[in-house]
Amino acid sequence: MKQELIIYHGSQQIVEVPKYGIGKPYNDYGQGFYCTENIELAKEWACPIKNDGYSNKYRLSLDGMNIMHLTKGEFNILNWLAILLSHRKFDITSPIGYNARDFIISRFTPNTKDVDIMIGYRADDSYFSFAEDFVNNTISLRDLNFAMKLGTLGEQVVLLSERSFSQIEFIEYEVADYRKYYYKRAERDKNARVDYSNKKKNLEQLMDDIFVLDIIREDMKYDDPRLQSIISE
Repeated sequence: MKQELIIYHGSQQIVEVPKYGIGKPYNDYGQGFYCTENIELAKEWACPIKNDGYSNKYRLSLDGMNIMHLTKGEFNILNWLAILLSHRKFDITSPIGYNARDFIISRFTPNTKDVDIMIGYRADDSYFSFAEDFVNNTISLRDLNFAMKLGTLGEQVVLLSERSFSQIEFIEYEVADYRKYYYKRAERDKNARVDYSNKKKNLEQLMDDIFVLDIIREDMKYDDPRLQSIISE
């Protein structure tokens, strides 16, 4: 049976033919074509400013594709963070942060050499600030893991290889009205911050929290049971 996804790309432009090799190299997962399976999220992403945007709809064939899903199976949030650190510019505000960035990249970056499609969290607005706080040793791994599940951000589907671009087909587009979606995007970000600030932890969790400095000091590896116990919560 043929495998395929219906995906959407939110943009200020109509994109009928996504082109391989263009785009910003400092996006979350590097240079690629960033989409989502959620049309409502695509319309929000299409309206970062007070102008109408477009939700471009595509059919993506998965036949023969090497897909890396960063929130399932063998991968975890530290793998996602390592990839993010390799591409996005972080505001490092502590001496620990510089060491943490290098440590996470060296210990937790998965092999992405032959990946055609990557699926994982989108580091948007408040979610990126949560990642920065973890690297700067301000919040714990449990806090980061919790924060990335707030606000129903959803996941992004990113085409990375030339082969994946050859298997995407434009279907149609819809206009995204900024009067609705610009404010929905802002509200989602606000709700995530409020939900995070309202989170309460019991004493047992506080005693068991792991910060990035702990990971460095203990030279924790990917399969460390202390990491896995928190990541799997």
